[in-house]
Amino acid sequence: MTQRTRGRVAGLLAASAMAILASGATAQEYEMTIATIVPEDLTNNEIWPGLVHFKSLVESRSDGEIAVTLFGNSQLGSEVETGSQVQSGGAALQSAVMSSGAMSSFYEKYQAVTTPFLFDNWRQAWTFFNSEWFADFMKGTIEEADMRYLGTFDDGGGFVAFTTRGKMIESVEDLEGMNIRVEENPSHVATMRALGASATPLPWGEVVTALETGLADGQFNAPVINTAFKLFEVTDYTTMTGHVYNTQTWVVSESWFQSLPEEYQQIVILSAREAIQLAQGASGALATASWQQSCEAFDDCYIMPMEERQRMAELARPAWKEWIVNDFGMEESVIDDLWAEVDRIGQELTEADWQIYGQ
Repeated sequence: MTQRTRGRVAGLLAASAMAILASGATAQEYEMTIATIVPEDLTNNEIWPGLVHFKSLVESRSDGEIAVTLFGNSQLGSEVETGSQVQSGGAALQSAVMSSGAMSSFYEKYQAVTTPFLFDNWRQAWTFFNSEWFADFMKGTIEEADMRYLGTFDDGGGFVAFTTRGKMIESVEDLEGMNIRVEENPSHVATMRALGASATPLPWGEVVTALETGLADGQFNAPVINTAFKLFEVTDYTTMTGHVYNTQTWVVSESWFQSLPEEYQQIVILSAREAIQLAQGASGALATASWQQSCEAFDDCYIMPMEERQRMAELARPAWKEWIVNDFGMEESVIDDLWAEVDRIGQELTEADWQIYGQ
């Protein structure tokens, strides 16, 4: 091969290499990192299985062009810290899952979802959170926090149960004079006071000590939390009241979302909706199993009858509404509209079931 020929071959190879590099530079790969405080465990919570399923769907549907990385166990910080990172534009963290208190710090209207005795059953709750009405309600997160709403997970099964020392809660009168530990959320304080109990807001790390020392007579959480953290060792009884429905809200950076091609935006949305529904099924199964474990581990267990729940609701909801309107500053119409929609869904489901299956 002559020197001239070798030079021409080298030039062709260099040009080919440049073309390959240029082609690779145009190929986009998007990073989607998601943070949550729940354990990286497929068996003790409903959120992690949903996120794992989402990762599988997105990466397969985008042929690997969207790489999803999951961080559980608060590895990237608290809920407010990770929410702030998402809000800042999604450069380092694109998505987060936050409980109701943290979500309300970014979108105040979300506090309306902490209404006591809001839902009668899981199906009503899931239909509401999966509805177009609620999706529209959550669109305010885009303007107020640069976050896009993807869906609502149950938190530990959604409905909560009391665990108490000394006596079982079987009626609203049993709460009179009791000191109940609550989350550091004024909504829960207002609810307990309306039911005749004192409320002591404490971080989670102080709960067991408060119950052991008698600082608190009881607390409430989802049955999966009550059993996982062995609260039967520091309290005697558990009562399923479902007076609070705990949620975890899943959001993604709107700035990052808008940087995606439309076909990838669709992949993220459709995959998130499928993941949410998978998690809701897991939530019901997990909560049911945890309640059965509660009945075995605590001295006694009790499910509050619907009639007594209604009595408690008639006390709690007006007082809570007064708090959220007068103290929190939310417009009364926001609460009225949300309550009306939840009631409409409950009635519609009941009527449809009877028409389809009962006649």
